[in-house]
Amino acid sequence: MKKQWRLLSLVSLVALLLGGCGKAFQSTLIPQGEVAKMQYDLLLLASAIMIGVVLVVTIIFLYVIVRFRQRKGQENYIPKQVEGNHKLEIIWTVIPILLLLVLAVPTVTYTFKLADVSAIEKKNIDKDTIVVDVTANLYWWEFSYNNEKLVTSQDLVIPTGKKVYLNLKGSDIKHSFWVPSLAGKMDTNPDNTNKMWIKADKSGTYNGFCAEFCGPSHALMQFKVKAVDESEYKKWVASMKDLDGKKAVASTQEQEGKQIFEKSCIGCHATGSNDNRPPSARIAPNLANFADRDMVAGIAENNEENVKKWLKDPESMKPGNKMTGKYGNLTDDQVDALNAYLQTLKVEK
Repeated sequence: MKKQWRLLSLVSLVALLLGGCGKAFQSTLIPQGEVAKMQYDLLLLASAIMIGVVLVVTIIFLYVIVRFRQRKGQENYIPKQVEGNHKLEIIWTVIPILLLLVLAVPTVTYTFKLADVSAIEKKNIDKDTIVVDVTANLYWWEFSYNNEKLVTSQDLVIPTGKKVYLNLKGSDIKHSFWVPSLAGKMDTNPDNTNKMWIKADKSGTYNGFCAEFCGPSHALMQFKVKAVDESEYKKWVASMKDLDGKKAVASTQEQEGKQIFEKSCIGCHATGSNDNRPPSARIAPNLANFADRDMVAGIAENNEENVKKWLKDPESMKPGNKMTGKYGNLTDDQVDALNAYLQTLKVEK
């Protein structure tokens, strides 16, 4: 019995310690934006009410079992009965109603505020309003900036302190858009478009995930939200618009890589941010600023080793992805050349 209690105590302690772990870029308990803060406040309010109710009921329960426990010589003693006491019945009916009101009023208020996307539902959207069409694919994310007329993938860049409206849609099956530190999740469906907005309070990079099981690489379907100040955001937009997929290649290896890319990869991947193709034709991530991204395939650090590993055997990094089998086996020299070319796809500083 002692061993069982020790094991239980150890597991509880480990769970408690792990529960205290968290970083701003991926924790729902460290909100970094207005939406996340509202949801966090509701969580605290609901938790406080529930804990309060449990404490009160527990105290009453302990009082009753101690105060009215059976004592020697009082086996037949019956305490005073309160059944039918109108005052008590009113009290324990009114209190739950008040608690529900305390929880319901802010919940309803926040729900309507979070669902307010009227700014992008009107006929003429203000040119300063940032609207991004988010398309979820197996197993990657595409971001199309409406007013800016540019397309990118895997990295969603937004300005701090400003609402960013999102049109969420799935290209194949149901996925779910979730950036824990900025907002709760919302599904992306193939048949309809869901809308939401997010706002980041300060600059930083936040982790995003698919929160709906969608296949063998569901847990690997990740992306980044990069929040930058507004001036830097405008510079980024201007620089991205200058990318046209015709980056200058200097070395012989880069030129060879470009030739391989245009022969084997260009049918699926675009290298210019001004992608005018319909979403249905954009069947693979846009690589316009590939060399500027933090991650390869959304999950591994963007370095030479991981790029080459992905090019050589994408299935080993992300099972079930659509790139597997799209081209023949590449030699080591071809992989080196492709990597060299991909490193030229970046925003000019």
